[in-house]
Amino acid sequence: MYERFVVMGDSFSEGIGDELTDGRVRGWADLVAAGLAAASPSPVGYANLAIRGKLLGPIVAEQLEPALALAPDLLTICGGGNDLMRPKVEISYVVDLLDQVVEQARATGAHVVLLSGANPSQHLPMGSLMQKRGDKLAEAVRPAFDRPGVTVVDNWADTELRSIRYWSADKLHLNAIGHTKVASNVLRALDVPVPEAWDAILADTASAPLGGSRNTAAYYRAHVLPWIGRRLTGRSSGDGRLPKRPVLEPVVLD
Repeated sequence: MYERFVVMGDSFSEGIGDELTDGRVRGWADLVAAGLAAASPSPVGYANLAIRGKLLGPIVAEQLEPALALAPDLLTICGGGNDLMRPKVEISYVVDLLDQVVEQARATGAHVVLLSGANPSQHLPMGSLMQKRGDKLAEAVRPAFDRPGVTVVDNWADTELRSIRYWSADKLHLNAIGHTKVASNVLRALDVPVPEAWDAILADTASAPLGGSRNTAAYYRAHVLPWIGRRLTGRSSGDGRLPKRPVLEPVVLD
């Protein structure tokens, strides 16, 4: 069982879309930490270095060294989603950076979980481009990281997660139920028991009526135009932000 869990990544791993009433974000990584703690006879420490808006290059440059300094026995990395939304992206560049993280972490004895994000393309403007790029990245990653000490969790291929039921209002980030589904995928991939309450929540969600997915003028004003504005001015939603959990802290179960 893992006792030192460290997370690298962008908004997906930070937990955007799973906002709590006090303004904090939770997300799949927090849920995985809770699942590990519930299944472990020993205390589990958890650190989350992920910051929203980060491209994969800065994720590796800014997070890998601090992550390894925490001596994790389990490290997760998900990145490249923001790269796919840029005008140009080199898939081999993304794979090479992921390989750097995986190999440096494995060299320390850490087990690495390499995640892909869920596929939002059918709900997004210009989603077909995102679909093509995401498919190419997934096709490159699956065989490249079939090696000891690495677990690949392919959320991109999870067709259930494509349903609008699992997405927040911006249709780019998962909602609380979507993050729960990803956490369930991760725990199952690690052969860690999934809390029964999660299975009940996901079963209810899967049978619930579908909500609307139309991209209205209000949607463009609230979500698309601000994103375009940041791209045009070279800003990021993560500018000036610090990791929400930069050091290993004990996981406290409710």
